[in-house]
Formats: sequence, C-alpha cells, structure tokens
Amino acid sequence: MAASPSAERVVIENCAVATVDAHDTEYACGHLVVAGDRIESVGPGAAPEGLTGVVRRIDATGHLATPGLVNTHHHFYQWITRGLATDHHLFDWLVALYPVWARIDEPMVHAAAQGSLAMMARGGVTTAVDHHYVHPRGAGDLSGAVIRAARETGVRLTLARGSMDRGESDGGLPPDFAVESLDDALAATAATVAEHHDASFGALVRIAVAPCSPFSVSTELMHRSAELARELGVRLHTHGSETAEEEAYCHARFGMGPTDYFESTGWLGEDVWMAHCVHMNDADIAAFARTGTGVAHCPSSNARLAAGIARVPDLLAAGVPVGLGVDGTASNESGELHTELRNALLINRLGVHRQAALTARNALRLGTHGGARVLGRAAETGSLESGKLADLVLWRMDTLAHASIADPVAALVLGAAAPVTASFVGGRQIVGNGRLLTLDEDAVARTTRDEARRLARLAAGGLRRTPGAPDPRTG
Repeated sequence: MAASPSAERVVIENCAVATVDAHDTEYACGHLVVAGDRIESVGPGAAPEGLTGVVRRIDATGHLATPGLVNTHHHFYQWITRGLATDHHLFDWLVALYPVWARIDEPMVHAAAQGSLAMMARGGVTTAVDHHYVHPRGAGDLSGAVIRAARETGVRLTLARGSMDRGESDGGLPPDFAVESLDDALAATAATVAEHHDASFGALVRIAVAPCSPFSVSTELMHRSAELARELGVRLHTHGSETAEEEAYCHARFGMGPTDYFESTGWLGEDVWMAHCVHMNDADIAAFARTGTGVAHCPSSNARLAAGIARVPDLLAAGVPVGLGVDGTASNESGELHTELRNALLINRLGVHRQAALTARNALRLGTHGGARVLGRAAETGSLESGKLADLVLWRMDTLAHASIADPVAALVLGAAAPVTASFVGGRQIVGNGRLLTLDEDAVARTTRDEARRLARLAAGGLRRTPGAPDPRTG
C-alpha cells in the first residue's frame, strides 16, 4: 500500500543496506525512506529528490541497516531467575527451578518482561515471542502484565499463552499449584485471545495457543488446544524434540517419538512452530517440511543445557521455516538475540556439515526473515522492502570493534556485538545510541533486581534437589 503524500517521512542515507529480501539484495551505500509506519523505498545511493513531509534526515555513514531482529521463542519471566542451576541438563534444571517459578506473581512477571524486552530491544529485536506457561493460582493477570510491558517498551509481541495440566501428583515436573486444570487452561487461553489478539496488518500484539511440552501437558490438552487455536484462527507453539531424554520419554509414554506424537495430536502444520527441535531424524524433518511446521532454533540455550546441536542446515535444505530464539534467560543469561546470529553459525559448524553448515548471511536471514516466516508475519516484516513495516535497525560498524572488517554482514554476525544507533518499530524509534528511549533502563534494572530478590526469598529452600537424582516422573 502506497504511503499518503502527506505522510511524515524519515530519510536514512549513506549506510550499507542488507535487505534480506528474496534475492538477498545489498547496497554498499544506500538509503531508506520511511513514511508513517511503512518502508516507502529502499535502494542504492541517495534518497529520491523532491520528497515531501520529511521530518528527519539521518546521515547513517558508517552504519549497516538491516531488518529488525525477530525472536521466535522466549520466556520473559525467567529474567528474575538468571544464574541459577548453571550446571544442569534440562530435566534436572526444570526440577530445580519449578519450585521457584511456581511463586511468581503479576508484579514479578511485569518487571521480568520489561527487563527481557528492554535487553532485546537494545540489541536490535523489534518482534518477540513470550511463551508463558507458568500460571500459579492467585498470581494475578500474568498475560496482561506481559502485554503491558511490551506496549511500554514498544516491541512487537506474540504472546504464546502457555499452559500445563500435569503437576507432580500426575507425574509431571511442576508443583501442583503451578498448573491449571484442562478446562481452566483452555478457558483462560480463549479469554486471552478474545481480549488481546489483533489479526490486523502491523498488529503490535498477537496471541498464540501454547501448551508447554509433551511431558507437562496431557494428550487431551494437546488435542483440544490445537482445535481451539484453529477455531480462533491463531497460531500454535510448544517445545519439541529438545533432548534425548524427551525422545525416550515419548517412546516410553506414547509408544512413538515426539514428531509422530505431535502429528497424532494435530500439532503439525503451517500454523505451528516449535522450539528447539534438536533431536530429529530424517523422517521428522521430512514431516516438518511436508506440513510447513516451523522451528525456533535456540543455539545458546541448547548449549547451556547440553541438549545438543539442532540439524539446522538439513532443516533449511528441506524447506522447513526456521527462525532464531533467545529462549528464557534462565538458560541464556545474556537475553540478546544478536548474539544468537553468531552462535547459530558457529555451533552448527561443529556438526557434520562443518564449515559449509551456515554462512553469515544465512544467520542474518534466520534472525530476520526466517523468524518472520515462522510467526506468519513474512508479508509484514523481516526484510527491508517497499510496503513492509518500518521495523529496522542501524548498527554502527565504524568503531574499533568492526572498522577493519570490509564486509558489514560478516562484521555483524562474526564480530563483537555491534552498537545499535537506532531501532525502529513501525517507524517509531525505540532505541537511540544504544539506549532504550521508551523506558528508564536504570529503573527497570532496579525493579528487576528487587523482584528477583523477593522471588528468591519466597522460594528459599526450593533449589535443594541434587543434580542427577532420579527423575520423579520415572521413579
């Protein structure tokens, strides 16, 4: 849709541009024109002459312009439990931390969401997913707290309204008071969609249906969640094939691997994306490709929890949609997506494909267009093209950290974390010179520290299980 002639325009010039369009078009020195909330034009050299309504011109000499980063998997509440259980694999880590997470409440979740979003925004994220599945009884409006924080920060949000209905007494991992009944989970999810989901082009908030995982959710909840999502016209999200232990668990409990289990419950399709997908065989990858099921690749978290190396080159070769995810900051304490560009490239080169696994441009595509495709938003964002939303980042590349690297995309992906001079969401600038413009970062830091300490006091004694002790689900 063309911008109105009266639209206010921002002109960005003299920067390298990586559009991440279908042809990976790049300009060594180019321009962008933003009109309202859309990109009006992008191309080589200076902006067109005779533009009206120009309210600002940015000389972006020494910068690289890219699409805003898209984070396809996160757990915002974990911002206030960083640095705990640092030497655990997934199941021991969950058993150690669920007694803590079971004590979260609305003020904690709001503070943690602000901290998570602020850190991501400072590092170039313009669209983020929060998979929130811990809903302790009496904790308040946790979905509302997350959405309020996203609006305050200015980042585009998909809230994956999660759920669990298998507590300890039913063989699950979390305490019973931290899970919901099947009917309550479905009703609360439907209510969240009804209140908050916006299906329009450029929406700032969307909702997905997102039961947690095969080992914390009943088969009936998986079935009925898929039915609910399709009835309401929203996307589906969950964890899948994260660890070898999960693979063994699914075979023991369901008589099949995770991918076959997901297919049997209606959880493969173009409206579905799953986090991790580390332990997948050729048949699993083929099923994802056949159904258009997406993947949120979380390289740092996978390494932190010793989950393994996802087969990202094989997923991409098969045509599976793949984006990047930070994952929760209890398993990726940096909380930043731009570091995942580098880690995705490096970790995948440790696999069988070695140096041919991924290129720097593959990594940038995963973090931008790939993520937008996974979230069903590739027509709106994820690349710098005329008519798309003005979700874009200016990375400063002329400092000591990057100035001697001739290729700006290689510098961004392989070099040190590049400073963000400006980040825009729908044409609104939310970061300037590396600082968040929408919130007081120092105030957010104080609040998150205070809420982390309050949570630790409430959960005192909750981290006593010895790593390697028997898994309570299997005895």
